[in-house]
Amino acid sequence: GLTAPEWLLRPTTSNWPLREGKGHLYEGGVRVPLIIKGPGVRAGAVDDTPISSVDYFPTFNELAGLPASSNAGVDGASFAGLLAAPRSTPPRPLFWHYPHYSNQLGRPGSAIRLGDFKLIRFHEDNRLELYHLKEDIGEEKNLAAALPDKTRELEAQLDAWLKSVNARMPAPNPDYDAARESDGYWWKEPGAFERWGKRN
Repeated sequence: GLTAPEWLLRPTTSNWPLREGKGHLYEGGVRVPLIIKGPGVRAGAVDDTPISSVDYFPTFNELAGLPASSNAGVDGASFAGLLAAPRSTPPRPLFWHYPHYSNQLGRPGSAIRLGDFKLIRFHEDNRLELYHLKEDIGEEKNLAAALPDKTRELEAQLDAWLKSVNARMPAPNPDYDAARESDGYWWKEPGAFERWGKRN
């Protein structure tokens, strides 16, 4: 944080009931509220349609009256219509790809959300986790084993997207030291922080 340590002694924030936070593929790390005010925007309206930051550009283009051709080659989709009136929109997949570890203890992985279902694949061991967000916003009940067809369907879409964007995938670290994974290593080992700083 800007005025307090992020995690050293105790958490300074909570995303409850969402799981985890920044740097993670769980909802606490990827779900962010969006507030919009402006001409033609429904006052006090709440809409739970999932959107992504890649949708801003085509939305602003539409609001500015630019032709749809101005969005050629853009990944996102305009949500301008949702601002003026409630409407039903067909579900579309949203993707996330974190091919690295984060300083918030997030693990390398990729995820897809389609409708109320979200699939996460962790790249260390290819573990799959499937959640139904409408019924389980805290992502506590992994449905991957119980719903193998849905898991395979979403995994196939995720793989196709990763290939289409030529996503970088994590590779084994030749300098990996399993001893550093143990609880308390950074606190007990003299000079650990200094050595880590020199390596990075």
